[in-house]
Amino acid sequence: MTAYWEPGTRYNQGDVVIYNGRRYKTIQAHASQSDWTPDVTPALWGVLQDGDHGYEGHSQPRPANYTPPSQHYPAPPAEQSVQIHKEEEKKHWYDIDDARKKQLEVGGGLALGLGLLGAGFTAYKHHEKSEEEKKAQVWSVQNWVREAQARRNEWKQCGLTAPAMWIYNEGKDIPNGAITTGQEHDWTLYICRAPMEGGIHIGKASDVFPKGAVIGYDNEEVHLAQYEILVGDMRGLRWLSSSGNFNLQTLGGARPVEGGRDGNGSPLYVARAPHKGAVHPGKVGERINGCLIPYNGKEKEVDQYEVLCYAQ
Repeated sequence: MTAYWEPGTRYNQGDVVIYNGRRYKTIQAHASQSDWTPDVTPALWGVLQDGDHGYEGHSQPRPANYTPPSQHYPAPPAEQSVQIHKEEEKKHWYDIDDARKKQLEVGGGLALGLGLLGAGFTAYKHHEKSEEEKKAQVWSVQNWVREAQARRNEWKQCGLTAPAMWIYNEGKDIPNGAITTGQEHDWTLYICRAPMEGGIHIGKASDVFPKGAVIGYDNEEVHLAQYEILVGDMRGLRWLSSSGNFNLQTLGGARPVEGGRDGNGSPLYVARAPHKGAVHPGKVGERINGCLIPYNGKEKEVDQYEVLCYAQ
């Protein structure tokens, strides 16, 4: 029996639904959202015709109180037809003129970001955003993943080209050479990062976490399956002790490993801090008091910490 499409539902690859009188089949597994309806997300859903594989000849009766969610986005094509220039990828969505934004929307320039969000990439408080804020998030996420995947490809082909490199990763499969901060219970903690609300924030990764990575943001833990992990060679790196408000001057001229930036563009650096018998990956910055680590569902501020720096 074919069910009607509903938001807030986990769909597996091959699932068939009805939406606005048409049948759709899932192309990739994802968690549905009210503004990613089947008719505007061709990266997630394919239209079925009578006789197509997946048609079951009858459907579930429409619920009496069923109201199709409002549609917010123009339907991007299944494949991107508009070219995105390298210099354009570095721009914020709000810096692109309206005519070009329209070209990107209707030409599939947001298709990668739509697919990532639809497939389960974090959409932090997505329901609270305006439509322009949602598009800005999609644009930011897809530009990040392009750069991260390019770094991973470089690492696979050439190996390490620096003492520390951020590379794209998915799930619980931790790559060889990932930098660890230590043990928590019986598992190893690694350093990761991912985009959040216009910034890139640092967290922890492990093969025991439900999705692979945990990012601390806005005093919460956010679980992610797509992230970057820090790989490197500790012979070219060192941990330097610090405390309290972070200041570059306290490092004695050493250069810290940059891990990201906050929403205002201020740099965030890789750090680690002891807590509850373990040493946790975290972030420091001149706008942060101490070191922030994701722990027990929240962000924990730790006064004593170490900053990862280049050896020379």
